[in-house]
Amino acid sequence: MGKQEHLGLLENGQIPERYKGNISMIGIAGQQRLLSARVAIIGAGGLGGNIIELLARQGVGYLRVIDGDVFTAQNLNRQLFATELNLGVNKAEAAASRIASINSDVCAEAVPLMLSEENAQKLLSGMDVAVDALDNVGSRLLLSKTAQQMRIPLVHGAVAGFAGQVTTVLPDSKGLETIYQTTGAADSNVEKALGNLAATPAIVAAIQAQEVIKLLTGVGETLSGRLLHINSKRNIFRVFDI
Repeated sequence: MGKQEHLGLLENGQIPERYKGNISMIGIAGQQRLLSARVAIIGAGGLGGNIIELLARQGVGYLRVIDGDVFTAQNLNRQLFATELNLGVNKAEAAASRIASINSDVCAEAVPLMLSEENAQKLLSGMDVAVDALDNVGSRLLLSKTAQQMRIPLVHGAVAGFAGQVTTVLPDSKGLETIYQTTGAADSNVEKALGNLAATPAIVAAIQAQEVIKLLTGVGETLSGRLLHINSKRNIFRVFDI
């Protein structure tokens, strides 16, 4: 069965076998919303790979994966789609290939490009949610500005060493420029300076994916207006108003 057949079953109150684990949490209507949703993930590395995998398994029907980079050996320690066999392969294309083997209900569109001023609006066109899985502040600020201009909710995540952070930016709320101006991090790249362990992006990506599901289904409370900071070295999770 494909997506349309599964949507038909859900419309008639029947639960496809592969989504039975979702229904008690989000309901039949929630699963219908996921299968009909369109999400852009910008970045398919440490954060993005985990986010893409989780959204595909839960049945988000259309994933636009945007990343112009290729896998190298230094990605093998933490990036889910990096293997010894696909070094040199574009990350977005590897993600689309992986998703095709996980869930045939999901259309994964690979866009092997870096986000830029010239293409940002086109790449976010038609999306219900955008996900920041980038690795530098400049691109994040561009994504945040574009998402707000297009009135698209944005789920932001960042990692460095043992630390990570997540927030959800709604169209009428403050953008990421508030976070990065406040911390004075606009011109820094702490992620590359500290490096990233395998578990840190997995933790942050899981929370980002959960934020996307909450946005799409209306179930649960998002991190809108708040920043979750994670110190996994000391097992401290704190939420700050922003």
